[in-house]
Amino acid sequence: MSTDKGEDMPVKRRKTMEPEVDEGLYSRQVYVLGLAAMKKMSSTRVLIVGMTGLGCEIAKNLILAGVASVTINDTNNLTWNDLSSHFYVSEDDIGKNRATVTLPKLIELNKYVQVNELQGKVTEEQVKNFEVVVFVDQCTSNLTHISQFCHENGIKFIATESRGVAGMAFCDFGKKFEIYDTDGEEVVTCLVSGVTSSNPALITVHDDHRHNLEDGQKVLITDIEGIPELNDKEWEVKVTGPFAFTIEFDATNVNYVRGGYVKPLKLTAIKDYLPLGEALQKPEFMITDFGKMEMSIQLHILFQALHSFIASHGSPPAPYDESQAKEVLEIAKGIAQEKYPDVGELKLDTLLNIARTSAGNLNPMAAFLGGFVAQEVLKASSGKFSPLNQFMYFDAVEVLPTTPPTDSSPRGCRYDGQIAVFGSQFQDLLLKNKNFLVGAGALGCEFLKNFAMMGLGASPEGQVIVTDLDNIEKSNLSRQFLFRPHHIGSAKSEVAASQARTMNPNFNVKFMTDKVAPETEHLFDDAFWEQLDGVTNALDNVQARLYVDSKCVYYRKPLMESGTLGAKANVQVVSPYQTEPYGASRDPPEKQIPICTLKNFPNAIEHTIQWARDAFEGLFKQSADDVNGYLTRSDFLAQLEKEPATRVTTLESIYDALVKNKPTSREDCVRWARFKFEEFFNHQIHQLLYNFPVDTITSSGERFWSGPKRPPTPIVFDPSDPAHIDFIIAASYLRAENYGIQLDGLDIVDVAAHVKVPDFTPKKAIIQTEENENKPAEVDTSDNGKNLDIIGSLPAPNTIQFKMKVIEFEKDDDTNHHIDFITACSNLRARNYKIPEADRSRTKLIAGKIIPAMVTTTALITGIACFEWYKILQKKPLESLRNAFVNLALPFTAFSEPVPAKKNKYGDTEWTVWDRFEVNFGKDVTLKEFIDYFQEKHKLEINMISCGASILFSFFGAKAKTQERLKKPLSEVVKEITKSEFSPSQRYINMEICCVLDDEDVDVPYVRYAFRH
Repeated sequence: MSTDKGEDMPVKRRKTMEPEVDEGLYSRQVYVLGLAAMKKMSSTRVLIVGMTGLGCEIAKNLILAGVASVTINDTNNLTWNDLSSHFYVSEDDIGKNRATVTLPKLIELNKYVQVNELQGKVTEEQVKNFEVVVFVDQCTSNLTHISQFCHENGIKFIATESRGVAGMAFCDFGKKFEIYDTDGEEVVTCLVSGVTSSNPALITVHDDHRHNLEDGQKVLITDIEGIPELNDKEWEVKVTGPFAFTIEFDATNVNYVRGGYVKPLKLTAIKDYLPLGEALQKPEFMITDFGKMEMSIQLHILFQALHSFIASHGSPPAPYDESQAKEVLEIAKGIAQEKYPDVGELKLDTLLNIARTSAGNLNPMAAFLGGFVAQEVLKASSGKFSPLNQFMYFDAVEVLPTTPPTDSSPRGCRYDGQIAVFGSQFQDLLLKNKNFLVGAGALGCEFLKNFAMMGLGASPEGQVIVTDLDNIEKSNLSRQFLFRPHHIGSAKSEVAASQARTMNPNFNVKFMTDKVAPETEHLFDDAFWEQLDGVTNALDNVQARLYVDSKCVYYRKPLMESGTLGAKANVQVVSPYQTEPYGASRDPPEKQIPICTLKNFPNAIEHTIQWARDAFEGLFKQSADDVNGYLTRSDFLAQLEKEPATRVTTLESIYDALVKNKPTSREDCVRWARFKFEEFFNHQIHQLLYNFPVDTITSSGERFWSGPKRPPTPIVFDPSDPAHIDFIIAASYLRAENYGIQLDGLDIVDVAAHVKVPDFTPKKAIIQTEENENKPAEVDTSDNGKNLDIIGSLPAPNTIQFKMKVIEFEKDDDTNHHIDFITACSNLRARNYKIPEADRSRTKLIAGKIIPAMVTTTALITGIACFEWYKILQKKPLESLRNAFVNLALPFTAFSEPVPAKKNKYGDTEWTVWDRFEVNFGKDVTLKEFIDYFQEKHKLEINMISCGASILFSFFGAKAKTQERLKKPLSEVVKEITKSEFSPSQRYINMEICCVLDDEDVDVPYVRYAFRH
């Protein structure tokens, strides 16, 4: 590489600030990789040689991820074939250098990453300036010399190729490459429930979750009472069960009392890599599809044959040129015999299909490989996660047309790379497709890019409609690559649509900013859904996914469902009449924390964070809501009388806010915070120990404070303790915000240090335990007098011209004190109970229910999803479709055939969830005509008809009323009983019917009845 002084091959660059970890920008990625890995990445320089569509995808992902610098290089000029996957170039760039025309767009992605262009052919001396080099779409088997050089000089080497429906990647990270976290899984600290007096000591953990340990893994043990010799030391374990393990410790003469935590230590590894030249002869493979395990070695041979063919002919075989493809196969046979005699028979038909489409350039392949390879670069730079073990080969031969197309020759258009695989006729089908993309976040941005490159909906007859009700935030920018800092605050869908249109001027994309939900069915009505050819979900919550899925089942539209969680991702294909819908199988509901655990007996940091989150809600939101309700709603007190379980506490809260502790000065806010500290972390703990002293024995003779119950210790306020002051400062500012008071310039620490607090006085109180948790709350009617006393002490609403500010929790504003309060509050309660504390970042993750995310995972999974769209649009059979699961941390991919739609039967008729009775008489018939139709047409005797929650007809109904309704038009019966009106655009009524066939009750599909035409 040339220096800044300028030589014959100058580097075009732009200056930027020094690399740093901006947690506001990278917050979702930090939760995947951790700050240590991010800091290592921020000093890594990467060279990418080959700025094809795949090279651009890798560069985009690395720049967004936050490496120190990305330098791009390419000696080739842009061709029409490149445009089917290269999203940062246009038709006007044809004939120009690929790296030069790509550079300006890459520079815009991340101000923290230096983006350079290296012009001319790369030399070994220039390679020395980089920690990682990536060669893209070169003939990998010809790169052995540069690979050897990198291996000898401690430079991580990666090669990758996209060849039509097949792709590969190779990694050489040198000798003794250190991996400090092999799987990226979160370390789960377990609660000790017992230690046997034996040798070796058997330790059991509480059965709320498994320990997930492996033999030989090390753990850190802390806070065990009775056996102090075990504490604060690392121990190697031997697993005896999901909740037990032994350690080499003689516990025969000691007795466990209570408490203790087991923290697993992350597994590390050291790996030696072979350079490319040696690895080609002794390949090791990552299996990408366990249904095609034999394909790795087959593709390994085929790719070498393609390299040989390209060396002779200057390019891959022409699309579907049978003679050239067979020439590749002959070369492959020779390579197999010479180098891999034990491989057995080559799968000639499959290899022929791949060879004759190897000139193709598919965007989904670039997305898949681009995400995969970029993640390998991040592993090389950080040591986080297990890298690829030498070779990975991937193929998607299932997408190929059943009959080879005759129209696959280049047309001199931006889709030539795709036409080389599928032909022009299929390309025209893509152009006319109408797809509904629900969500314009990370997944949505990647899908829009992919659709634009594929030409999906890129014509006046086709369209992609994208909707998202959210606006762009700073934390989106590190993975939602269509957005830039100046877009913050704008609608996601509008910006994403506009940006995607610049990638393909013919991309017919329309944006909406509406939620897809029951309340917007006037927008997303029958006409809207019926026009679609498919739906793509890019959502982040299950409820929305289920609703969209229900609509796809109803309107019989294919749905592509995908999701990500850190380094993990999945795709589910939903195809009408073929597969089960998304809603047919669900994850188990999130485990809820018992109330008694939350209030009085926490034993994990998740418990204290939720307690702090509830405290935030009660102190700064609910209290203000109640005050404002009292001041503005004339029926507030009357409504409160209907809620006897909460009315006293609500009235006390209002009295506290308006009378007893209403601040009149800045200092009052600090005093209130200091009193809350004493109440939460001292007095409440004293009260709990007053009710249940440490030596309490239960009626069964067991220690009360044992198992998951840990005896707490009150905290004495110390103005020199940072955690104490963090709580006081955050609580003071939030209290002041409730009342519109400014605290700037106030010495909060000094004020808090001089506040006099009352000593603890025991009260008569009922403490919830698991024994009484589920008992119904007893309402004390004697509270009525107390209610009246409090109400009498409140100022009349019409005498106060005041409104409290309701503080809504916002996790992503680091200046609003919300996370500061929850972190301090949670950690102080954790100290009460000797629970390991959590830093601000982890607290934010749990309290904000943040979903960890990375651009690499997102890019890869949308590539897999778009391969499935190719199949769906060709109406491929079920056995060709694939659901997918990916974990880039391992790395691991798995594909499986979707579960077929469950079949039901009545009589000789089979049906699935996709079936229904379509009833259309061309007019609105009477209820009797409707019933008679099923008897005559389907031999089904209807004994009940329901519409939603309303019963329209039943055999046990009042006879006179039933006879009257039988004569009425069915739509009038529906309106009469449901007491609702039809929207002007509504054409159908959906009904469930209960039927008898041959004197037996049978399950039948629902009915869609057309009452308007």
